[in-house]
Amino acid sequence: MNYSNPSKQLSIKQNRILRFVENFINTNAYPPTVRDIQFGCEISSTSVVDYNLRILTQKGHIRRSPDVSRGIGLAGNKEGFPRNMIPLLGFVAAGEPLTLPSSEGLTKEDAYDQVELPTAMLSGIRLRGTTDLYALRVRGHSMIDALVDDGDLVVIQPTTSVNDGEMAVAWLREENEATLKRIYNEGSVIRLQPANVQMAPLFVSPENLEIQGRVVAVLRTIV
Repeated sequence: MNYSNPSKQLSIKQNRILRFVENFINTNAYPPTVRDIQFGCEISSTSVVDYNLRILTQKGHIRRSPDVSRGIGLAGNKEGFPRNMIPLLGFVAAGEPLTLPSSEGLTKEDAYDQVELPTAMLSGIRLRGTTDLYALRVRGHSMIDALVDDGDLVVIQPTTSVNDGEMAVAWLREENEATLKRIYNEGSVIRLQPANVQMAPLFVSPENLEIQGRVVAVLRTIV
C-alpha cells in the first residue's frame, strides 16, 4: 500500500497523519505516540489526533491498540504491530535511592510508555525463568564502570533473588526507595555495591530489602 498519494476518501488532516505515521515508522523502526503525531502534524490537541486515528482505523488504513502508547501499525504491514515491545515503568536511581510512587515497589501499573527491543538483542539475552521483561531509565552515575550511565535504559527480568555480583533493582521497604546496584549477600547484611570507585556501598538488612529484578540488557543513550 502506497501512502505517498493522498486518498480521496480521507480529509487533508487524515492524509497528513497517515503520511506522518508511515514516515515516522520508516525512520525510527517504531510507531509514534499520539503526542508525536500532534506535534509533527501541528494539530491543536491529542483528542483531535485520537478522533482522526479512529477514522483511519475504521477505514482500514492503520491498525491500533488504544491501550498501548505506541500501539499504531500500518494496515499494509503484514507483521502488524511492532514486536518485542516492553513497558517502560519509570526511573531507577544509580546513585542515591529514588523514592517510588507506590508502596509496593515497581509495578506494571506504573508503565507510561513502551520500548522496542532489537530482535538481535532479545535473542541474545539469556533468561532464567520469566520472559516478562520491562525497562527502566537510569538516573545517576553509580554504575558507570559497568557501562550503565545516566539516561540509559536497563532491561529488567523480574525475580526475587540474584546471584552475588549480579546487577539488580533493589527495593528498600522501609524507605520506599529503589536503587540499581550489584548485590552481595554477606550474611547479616546485604551489600549494595556501586560500580563507581568514588561511591561507597550501601549496607541494608535482609528484612529491609526486596529484589525486584535483574538487569539483562542495557540500551545506551548516545547524544
